[in-house]
Amino acid sequence: MTTTAPSSPAPARPAFPSGRRWSAALRRTLWRGVLTLTGGVERRGRLPGGGCVVVANHSSHADTAALLAALDSRHAPAIGAAADYWFASPWRRRICRRLAAGFPVRRDGGGMTDLLAAADALRAGRAVVLFPEGTRSPDGAPGAFHRGALVLAERAGVPVVPVAIAGTDRLLPKHGRLRSALVRVSVGAPLPAGTTPRQARDAVMALQARTAAEPLADSATRRRVAAVTVSRRGMPLAFCWALAEALSWPLMPELLLGAVCVAAPRAAVRMSGAALAGSLAGGLLALQLAAAGVQVPAPLTTDRMHAEVRRSLAAEGAAAVRHQPWNGVPFKVYAAGAGRAGVPADRWLVQSAKARGARTLTVGLGFAALGLIMRRHRRHYGRYLVLLGGGFAVGLTLIVRGWG
Repeated sequence: MTTTAPSSPAPARPAFPSGRRWSAALRRTLWRGVLTLTGGVERRGRLPGGGCVVVANHSSHADTAALLAALDSRHAPAIGAAADYWFASPWRRRICRRLAAGFPVRRDGGGMTDLLAAADALRAGRAVVLFPEGTRSPDGAPGAFHRGALVLAERAGVPVVPVAIAGTDRLLPKHGRLRSALVRVSVGAPLPAGTTPRQARDAVMALQARTAAEPLADSATRRRVAAVTVSRRGMPLAFCWALAEALSWPLMPELLLGAVCVAAPRAAVRMSGAALAGSLAGGLLALQLAAAGVQVPAPLTTDRMHAEVRRSLAAEGAAAVRHQPWNGVPFKVYAAGAGRAGVPADRWLVQSAKARGARTLTVGLGFAALGLIMRRHRRHYGRYLVLLGGGFAVGLTLIVRGWG
């Protein structure tokens, strides 16, 4: 969304959005939720009490979402938007007004009149957000600020507040695709009266530079886990862990995925795929060993589990493994039971791929989503591991006791 401030005749009808706080609160909740899923959003500082004109840097369409998510809904912020783009068609106009409280500002004459129509809303305590560069920066370099925001603030008798946005250029680059990135919004101190457009630009860009350079609080443990996960050792680790669990190891591969997919969400698909491959390979090996009469230790399993698997395999054959993801019986019990029951290896592979695939991939992607949501809380990763391990221990104890 963009604004400039050329002068020209008044628009045919007022187009400034109404200032309902509940609508602003809903928009804030919506965009905070969206940005939480795409990497998180943080805010530093607050707007002053009463109305104000917000001037911010502009490098992405995601800047509007970032500001609506970060600014206080009590100010019912409204966004100045380029009339020739966001109001050029009915569907864009609806999106802009309803999801961004946008109002049109003409870039081909009449822009100053459009801006001055917001003066009454400012006096009533609202925040009007403008991008004085007039358009998104194509390369991250700031453009010159237009004077419309300063004129509007002076006319309404409210302060101009510099706000810096960092991270949206990575989240949604101009002409690029959406990807995961943490977005930060910093609210500066109001600018003194008589500030020039150049001084306003310098204040915003200095604040933006500090915001972008601020290091993200992180956990050394998370960094080490993530480094191993994305290295050449990551996928072999997941494969071997899952293969061992399908034979005898009592700790499910989902426990590993819970640690590594939160530490490195982008590696979730390949780590989940490696864990699935390991489970299938281990299951086939367990089936062949059991068919040959080899007894492999199965710790933390019960006689009742084995009896249930024998009954289920006798009734359903290889399809019995579809119950495994939900009934708490370890995969290794089904694999060994299938070998002793004479289940054909090819049928077993197909059915176990369906059962294990659905569970492993769902768990991996779920933990990846959690990792994205927790991105701004990475410093607590060590505590998360303690909770994960403790939760797993409690869950395993309850399952074993339930099947005892």
